[in-house]
Amino acid sequence: MGRERIYIVVKTYPTISEKYAELVCTAGVLEDGNWIRLYPVPFRKLGNDQRYPKFSWIELEIEKNPSDFRPESFRPVNLDDMIIHEEPKKSKTDWIKRKEIIFRNKKIYTNLEELIDDAKTKKTSLAIFKPTKIIDFTHEKTDREWDKRTIKILEAKALQPSLFEEAKFELDLVQKIPYKFRYKYLDDSGRQSHMMVEDWETGMLYLNCLARVDRNEKLAIDKVKQKYMDEFSKKDIHFFLGTTLQHHNIAPNPFMIIGVLPLPKMAEAIPASLF
Repeated sequence: MGRERIYIVVKTYPTISEKYAELVCTAGVLEDGNWIRLYPVPFRKLGNDQRYPKFSWIELEIEKNPSDFRPESFRPVNLDDMIIHEEPKKSKTDWIKRKEIIFRNKKIYTNLEELIDDAKTKKTSLAIFKPTKIIDFTHEKTDREWDKRTIKILEAKALQPSLFEEAKFELDLVQKIPYKFRYKYLDDSGRQSHMMVEDWETGMLYLNCLARVDRNEKLAIDKVKQKYMDEFSKKDIHFFLGTTLQHHNIAPNPFMIIGVLPLPKMAEAIPASLF
């Protein structure tokens, strides 16, 4: 595709792999409103001036990812020449402008069966979904540590330089979140779903809350739920949904929540300058 401007709306919590060590999946929209997924991105290995925030425009050269059939999937050609255009700091966010950028030329799904059908027939792998009713925000225990086999492979790689590196790299992996968070909700047909949330912000909120409550996991989970259930339920909530390459064509429902968009009610969203 060449050089493109992309408005970032999603960063998933980092995962590890034998091939890429630690990676983040980024989703955004092009200037014409089309979806784009950037993968792989070694986000935490980027310099501080390269770590693009959510709701910012970035400019970089990209190419289609040949190992990913999903039409929205691309990969950065060279992250070193990326330019970041951050939103100017304001006392109040212009949600109307932000919504115009994000929703441009997009279908807002409200029916999960329709979206799953589009994933099978049109290869749709990124979408905005508006739930009809939020029922609950839940958690369940999962592995507390990353896969030991993968860690051993990465540790072995860290001990010796590759053909493309002058020195061995430092293995510094992100902390594993020992819980899976999910939204339970209804779509416009009354269908109930219990969908996992993979948003970077959810994982970081848990870790930040954990640090503030002296490592009490129950209190940290309660604080995460307070935000995602109690606070966000008062907003005009939308989900950014995405599929994984592995499960896109085989899972009954290949989508997960890769980002949460708690839009303010329209009266709150209008900038003061319009009055």
